[in-house]
Amino acid sequence: MKRNAIITVVAGLIALFLPLGAAGSFLAHPLALALWLVAIAAAVAPQLRALGPAAVAILTTISTALGAAALYRLILAGAIGSDALGIWVGTILLCLMLWRTLQHIAALCAATRGTAIRLAAPILVGLWALILWQIITVGFAIPGVLLPPPSEIGVAIAASLPVLGVDFMQTFVRSMIPGYVIGCGAGLVVGILVDRVPFLQRGLLPIGNLASALPIIGIAPIMVMWFGFDWQSKAAVVAVMTFFPMLVNVIAGLDALGRVEHDLMRTYAASYGQTLLRARLPAALPFIFNALKINSTLALIGAIVAEFFGTPIYGMGFRISTAAGRMDIALVWATVAVAALSGSAAYGAIAVIERSLTFWHPSLRKA
Repeated sequence: MKRNAIITVVAGLIALFLPLGAAGSFLAHPLALALWLVAIAAAVAPQLRALGPAAVAILTTISTALGAAALYRLILAGAIGSDALGIWVGTILLCLMLWRTLQHIAALCAATRGTAIRLAAPILVGLWALILWQIITVGFAIPGVLLPPPSEIGVAIAASLPVLGVDFMQTFVRSMIPGYVIGCGAGLVVGILVDRVPFLQRGLLPIGNLASALPIIGIAPIMVMWFGFDWQSKAAVVAVMTFFPMLVNVIAGLDALGRVEHDLMRTYAASYGQTLLRARLPAALPFIFNALKINSTLALIGAIVAEFFGTPIYGMGFRISTAAGRMDIALVWATVAVAALSGSAAYGAIAVIERSLTFWHPSLRKA
């Protein structure tokens, strides 16, 4: 039996006798006690040598889920407050179980090439984060103004779906996407021009660097004065933010073609355009997609922050600002959750396209 298994057993048994505020202890609640004991047993079971990676990952996942259910059952029964020592120990032990679970899931992903297993890992990490968030905020009675529990945020999302849908269309579809396309497209074109005309590298790169260093809170009001309060000013801010990362990555990617490939194109008497389209741009694709993924999150941040400086009566930035002013923190977090999910979905979509177009790259062949 490994040392971490011994720690899990000892800490779990100690937690059984610690005070839990008004709830007494684990021993006073048969259902929570049973779940806790099964969780400890399942956490230790993966130490058996006969079990494979899949069985170990499943057992540790079950142990963590049962431990979380037992602890939350006691919280609902009255185990609330930072003075309840059992809540502290139980939460720490749950974090240890979670760490072991993620280790075994990572080992399973390394040993398995299945897409379902690889998708399960980030989903489980997100679920465990939400579970820990719920247990900590409810168990330690954290005020909702400081940090509302996920359940309260979920209720706010369900109650505000029409409003959040309008905000999503304004910020993501009408502001972010046009600015993202303009900024990335301009960075790609200018990067090719810089590669074609070398003296532009000395003239344009410092200007591009200067533009990237401009603070968003400085350029957003200017863009609002130039292009008005609607989506056009937000798209302009996004274009400025996404231009330079794409420019730098395109220049680096066009220089990534090896000497052997260059010599091969010369033996075919290929022109600059032919070399660019058939060799250099394909070699630059990993760099270009790297910029696209970085810009997918930068663009959303830029669009939301720009809405703080003038916008119609909708948009994610407008909703965060007005809800925070009314102390409606649940709606603020609901809007933040929608923005986070939207940005993650955009990043994931670009990553999927990248895998389909750059499957030949060594970093993807190893995955």
